[in-house]
Amino acid sequence: MNVWQVVGYKNSGKTTLIEKWVQTATKEGYRVGTVKHHGHGGYPERSDAYTDSRRHERAGAVAVSVEGGGLLELHAWQPTWSLAQILSLYKLLPLDLVLVEGYKKETYKKVVMLRNKDDWASLSQLSNIIAVIAWESPSQLSFIPYPLFSIDDEESYLHWLMNEVKKANE
Repeated sequence: MNVWQVVGYKNSGKTTLIEKWVQTATKEGYRVGTVKHHGHGGYPERSDAYTDSRRHERAGAVAVSVEGGGLLELHAWQPTWSLAQILSLYKLLPLDLVLVEGYKKETYKKVVMLRNKDDWASLSQLSNIIAVIAWESPSQLSFIPYPLFSIDDEESYLHWLMNEVKKANE
């Protein structure tokens, strides 16, 4: 399964990136699933409210889940859910790509969203970083040893990400 993570701190643009990536991938014929980690403690909101997972669904994801406090919003209960367990369920579905929002400590390919230099200092312990999308000018973050995109250059980073997805599917 082709699994990618989008990580960063609150309000760094993770959900918006997932939305745009899902839209782009589905336009190219991919069947996309998403997994959202509810990192705020407790259970995820269980309503028809405009939640991040609902945004994933509206963007075109054919399988959407959110996990928090041991509740996997597929309405399946156990004391906790690891990302590996959730992905094992997704393996049963006809998906070409799975985008994971959160789960910073997991080891899948990561796109890191940075609002400022302080975010980078805190996230430097991450593994398997593939690219960084930054709110600050890339020239201010020239020390980053990964492909670096400006948040404003949506066309470039979405094109690059889809090329990487295609390579992984070959």
